[in-house]
Amino acid sequence: MSFEIRLPLFEGPFDLLLFFIERDELEIHDIPIFQITNEFMGYLKQLEQMNIEVASDFILTAATLMRIKAKMLLPRVEKDEEGNEIDPREELVQHLLEYKKYKSATPDLSHMEDLRQAQENRGNIQDELQQIANANHFEYELQDLSLYKIMRVFEKVMTRYEEEQNKPKHTVIQFPYTIEEQRDIIMKMVQERSRLSFAKLVEEFPDKIGMIFNFLAILDMLQLNLISIEVGEGFNDFEILEAEGQATQVLQLLAE
Repeated sequence: MSFEIRLPLFEGPFDLLLFFIERDELEIHDIPIFQITNEFMGYLKQLEQMNIEVASDFILTAATLMRIKAKMLLPRVEKDEEGNEIDPREELVQHLLEYKKYKSATPDLSHMEDLRQAQENRGNIQDELQQIANANHFEYELQDLSLYKIMRVFEKVMTRYEEEQNKPKHTVIQFPYTIEEQRDIIMKMVQERSRLSFAKLVEEFPDKIGMIFNFLAILDMLQLNLISIEVGEGFNDFEILEAEGQATQVLQLLAE
């Protein structure tokens, strides 16, 4: 039997992202995607350690953050039809602004709901229920219920059930890699061999997903000045070397 746990503080991924932005007083139009992604993934890991099933919208948002982070690491910049650079964070920012707008209206709507529930009934409940039934295309006839009407309702329920069963289903698969883990593995291999060819790394992780995570980890390490690369022999091959100077210090800061 499955059950759902709703956390009282974060009812959705945008609620969690807004919490990080407001807590750290970040500029919502210039989100530090590296920082916000790490904090979001750390929160999901805490849920997994508590054996709480992560909702699909959290997983989708995590994938979106990773995609934006990967785009910002790549040197190639996307441009629109007018030649202006496209910020990979733009769509996420618009969703956050929309969510923040509706969230700010929630207290007022809740107060209006409380006031409405405190008012005395007007005495025309039957008419209102009939109007609701007509608007939703079902019959409000409980007072003169018959077997024929029950069969009609059953037929409608079965039809809706068949429609739900035939809807396309999406399966989310959690990959056995993370950029942080691959970054540590690559750094260990470089330190043991002094230099590591990308072709050798492909031999160690030959599957497509492993190659993608390793490539993103290399880009991440280049940005953090942990490694340097040299063009190697062969087609599309290069050598990975440990960066001089700040590599050890940066690794210690990341471990903390």
